[in-house]
Amino acid sequence: LNELLMHYVIQPADKKEQHFANMVDKATNRYFPVFEKVLKDHGQDFLVGNKLSRADVQLLEIILMAEECKPDILAKFPLLQSFKARISNIPTIKKFLQPGSQRKPPVREEDVPKVIAIFY
Repeated sequence: LNELLMHYVIQPADKKEQHFANMVDKATNRYFPVFEKVLKDHGQDFLVGNKLSRADVQLLEIILMAEECKPDILAKFPLLQSFKARISNIPTIKKFLQPGSQRKPPVREEDVPKVIAIFY
């Protein structure tokens, strides 16, 4: 899912709509249901064990990237919504997510043709 999200912004115009549909389909019908089940079955605040891990940070980033593409993508996933809120409110992560932080800026439109020329 991470790869699909990363590549969405650099899709050629004629492939962008199809890529978006595929990405949303896989997120909502394949990946997010699995993470929702893991959170339910595990019964903890985190994906692995009882403390924050890289898996939690990676899932948060994937959720944030997915919401940048489709803001309501978590509508059917209440445990992922709670997970996002909980992890986003950890003080160091909350600070990192503030505007002006080091989190990646959106891709600039003028850079997209350069990236497409390299990868396509």
